[in-house]
Amino acid sequence: MTSETRGMGPADGQTAPERDADLPVPGLRSDLAKIADWVPKGARVLDLGCGDGSLLAWLAENKGCHGYGAEIAHDNLVTCLSRGVSVVQANIDEGLEIFSGSRFDIVILSQALQATHQTERILTEIAQLAREVIVSIPNFGHWSHLISLARGHMPVNRRLPYQWYDTPNLHFATTQDFEQLLARLQMTVLQKAYLRESTGQVHPVRWWPTLRSTLALYRFKASGSVSSEKALGVSSHHPHRRIT
Repeated sequence: MTSETRGMGPADGQTAPERDADLPVPGLRSDLAKIADWVPKGARVLDLGCGDGSLLAWLAENKGCHGYGAEIAHDNLVTCLSRGVSVVQANIDEGLEIFSGSRFDIVILSQALQATHQTERILTEIAQLAREVIVSIPNFGHWSHLISLARGHMPVNRRLPYQWYDTPNLHFATTQDFEQLLARLQMTVLQKAYLRESTGQVHPVRWWPTLRSTLALYRFKASGSVSSEKALGVSSHHPHRRIT
C-alpha cells in the first residue's frame, strides 16, 4: 500500500504494520520518510526545527500540504527559502508565541526534543497548537549505547556523533522514558513506530524495542483534542491566520 492510499493508521496506541524494510524516499532522511507517510494529504503542517526544509518541500509537492517551518540556523533558513518553504527564524526554547494565533493539523518535531531545555513545556505547547503532534527521538536505550557505557564511555556513533563535552543534546531518553512522560502529560498516543536504521534503510522493530530500536516515532494528541482522519480532512474549510 502506498502513502497515497494509506489511511491514518492502526488503532490508537498501536505500532504501525510494517514491511521488513521501508524503502528510502529520495531527498528525505529515513525518519522523515516515515513521518511523511503519517501526514495526510492537504494537512496544514508546522515543522519545528525544520532544518533545510526537505520534509516540508516534499509534503507540499507530493501531498499538497501547506507547511510552515521554524529554524534557528541561518544556513538552513537560506536553504528553506531557496526551496520555496515558508520559514521563520525562531528558537523553540524561547517560546512559541509567534504561532499562538494559528491552528495546525500536525506539528512535527524530529530529533530535536533532546536538545531543548524545557522539554515538558514544549510538548505541552505544541500539543495545543495542533490536532496532532509527531515527534521522533533517538533511543538512548539501544544495546550499543549500553555497551559503550559498560566500557566507561559515552556513546559516540553515526546517530550520536558528538563527544560528551560538545554535544547539543541535553536530555537522553529511552523509549519507555518518553512514553512515561507522554502519559504523565496526559497525551494520547495514536500511533508509534520503533525503527532500526541500517545502511540507508529503516527496519521495523517488533520486539524489545528499548534495546533494539535506534529511533522511535510517536503520533499523539492532548487528551480531549479532536483527532481523526475526518477532522484532518476538513481542515481546509476552516479559516486560519496566515503566518508571514
